Parts: sequence; structure tokens; C-alpha cells
Amino acid sequence: MALEDVYQRNLHHRTHRAGWLRAAVLGANDGLVSTASLMIGVAAAKTGEQGFLVTVGAAGIAAGAMSMAVGEYVSVRSQNDIEESDRLLEIEHLAADPDGELQELIQIYIDRGLTRELAEQVSLAMHQRDPLEAHLRDELGQHPHTKARPIQAAIASALSFTAGGLIPFVGAFAPTAGKAAWSIIAFTLIGLLFTGIISAKTAGSKVLIPTLRVLAGGCLGMAITAGIGQLLHISGI
Repeated sequence: MALEDVYQRNLHHRTHRAGWLRAAVLGANDGLVSTASLMIGVAAAKTGEQGFLVTVGAAGIAAGAMSMAVGEYVSVRSQNDIEESDRLLEIEHLAADPDGELQELIQIYIDRGLTRELAEQVSLAMHQRDPLEAHLRDELGQHPHTKARPIQAAIASALSFTAGGLIPFVGAFAPTAGKAAWSIIAFTLIGLLFTGIISAKTAGSKVLIPTLRVLAGGCLGMAITAGIGQLLHISGI
């Protein structure tokens, strides 16, 4: 099979999307649920006019997007630091005991189903070519196409959070403040539905279960905050 054909076939796999897809899906879902929950909680508590609800929603989107971006960057960067530390440690091991590392790689291939003779041939070939790459890939599971990218993840998270948050935010512009909560819920449910479908399609999985999971989680979050808002209103706090 030609190299170009192999490359085209690999494009059908979704693993290379893992670095940004998780951040984007999490950001969109969090933007929908947190913004909607915040605004519904305020509406249920009846603490202000419609203008106040709009202000709360805008502030929630801005704060949430920045929080998601910073949190995602720090998290992914920490993962990069761990991978880099493992890489440096592996370099030290290869320099100190190359024969021991070769035997370790042979055992890895044997555990995966190769005969000892074939495992030795493969390991020797890998060590002659690039021993560090072989150990990073087969011993530690580090692959260039799945390497986490902190800036990419942070941008994807912030943008998707903002996009998700704008959907329930539109509901705050209902004709009357009394209808705002129901309008926010309706827009949020539509947004959660599309988020579940898009994330499932992008990941290449079945649509029903991921979409229901997203809807159930979002509804639970909105219900809890609405209940808290109503409780605070009744308590007169």
C-alpha cells in the first residue's frame, strides 16, 4: 500500500482530534449549562429586572470563558510537563542501561502477542532506528498526533464556552421578565441537543446516548440552580 493511501486512511481516525475536541465539547457544554443555570437561578429568585438578568448573563459568559481558557491551559500544560519529564527520564535510562531498555522493549512486544524471536528482531530494528521514539510510543504511550496542545485547547475552550453561553443568553431578551426563565430553558435545551449531536458526530460515535447524556446533565444542573434560587426567594434572603 502506498504511503499516501496509508495517510488518507489514518485521516478517518478521530484520535488526532482528542487534543481540542475534549476542550471544545467541555467548553460548549459548560457555557450552556453554567450560563443557563446562573440566569435561571437569578430569575427564580426574582432578584431583579430583565436588564439585571441580561447583565448577569453577560458577566457570566465573560468570566466563564476566561476561567475555562486559563483552567484548560494550566491543565494541559501540566500534562505536557509530565510527558516532558518522562521523556528526559527515558533518555537517562537509555544512556545508562541500553541493553536493559532493549530487554524491556522486547518484553513489551511479547506481552502484545509477538513471539520472542520476532519481538527481538523488531526491538533491535527499533533501537537501531530511534530507541527514544520506540520507548516513548510503546512503553509510555506518547504519540505526536495525540500530544496535548495547551494554547489550542485554551482557545477552543474559551470560544466554545462563549458560543454555548450565548444560546441561553438570547432567552433573556424575552418580551417580559416573567417569561425569561422559560425562554432560557427552551434555548438551552435546543443548544444541548445540538451540542450532543455535533460532539457525537465529530467523535464518530453513535448519536443517541451521548446526546441524552448531555441533555440529562444540563437539565439536572438547571433544575438544581432553579431550586436554589426559588428557595432563596421564599426565604426572603
